[in-house]
Amino acid sequence: MGSPEFAVPALRALRDAGHDIVCVYSQPPRPAGRGHAVKASPVQQAAEAMRLKMRTPARVKRDVTEHAAFAALDLDAAVVAAYGLILPPPMLEAPRLGCLNIHASLLPRWRGAAPIQAAILAGDTESGITIMRMDAGLDTGPMLLRAPVPIGDRTTTPELHDALAALGARLIVEALAGKPSPVPQPEPGATYAPKLTKEDGKLDWQRDAVALDRQVRALNPWPGTFAMLGAEPIKILAGCPAEGRGDPGRVLGADFTVACGRGAFRVTRAQRPGRPAMEGAAFLRGVPDGLNQTLQ
Repeated sequence: MGSPEFAVPALRALRDAGHDIVCVYSQPPRPAGRGHAVKASPVQQAAEAMRLKMRTPARVKRDVTEHAAFAALDLDAAVVAAYGLILPPPMLEAPRLGCLNIHASLLPRWRGAAPIQAAILAGDTESGITIMRMDAGLDTGPMLLRAPVPIGDRTTTPELHDALAALGARLIVEALAGKPSPVPQPEPGATYAPKLTKEDGKLDWQRDAVALDRQVRALNPWPGTFAMLGAEPIKILAGCPAEGRGDPGRVLGADFTVACGRGAFRVTRAQRPGRPAMEGAAFLRGVPDGLNQTLQ
């Protein structure tokens, strides 16, 4: 049970390990891209390429027909990885070994919807994968396996995502083979990573340059980070802390260094609406009176 690219390595690992995958659940196809063409999820595409049985219900929480169909599969276990729908008790309790979740954090830190981004935003030095047996709470179930992945000072969300997806695929196969004893999560240290919105990507130049750097590394490609250049929103796609000081938001140099509340941030890649992305200094050269601009 999964939807985005994060879950695809686990699906392939389960198949390669010889497990009998009786059904794959994914969120239904949805409009995507500029043309809004209806597109199947990455998991559905992978499952169909493997010729596996698919189900794509829009809802499962109160749909007793779906509950019955799930129970009729007569499962030993259900593997859940970023599925995107909340499973109700009748589904959680149907498989003999339960529903096993591949969660992209070292629980109990960063329960919730956006653990990868939250770890980078917070300046954590490591993340990881927890295989847990799901219960009715939000990522509160007992843990079966945990393994860490380091976060460097230049790690981006796509890099951490791919490392965790690969680790999750390996650990779920280990968990099913070894059937480790479940360990309750300690409540002290529990933190939550709420679902992200586009507004989370607005850069506040009053903040420390290091905090802005984490925001840019964490929130690209989704929801993306941006600043206002006059009345125009511009995407800030990449950058790094830099030397400099001045009024927050003020452009300090031709290399597109911008003053922050503490220190400065050099924009190394930016994009105007409807235009291609550009290297930061080249972008600034295309802005009239660019060296006298202040970003909001």
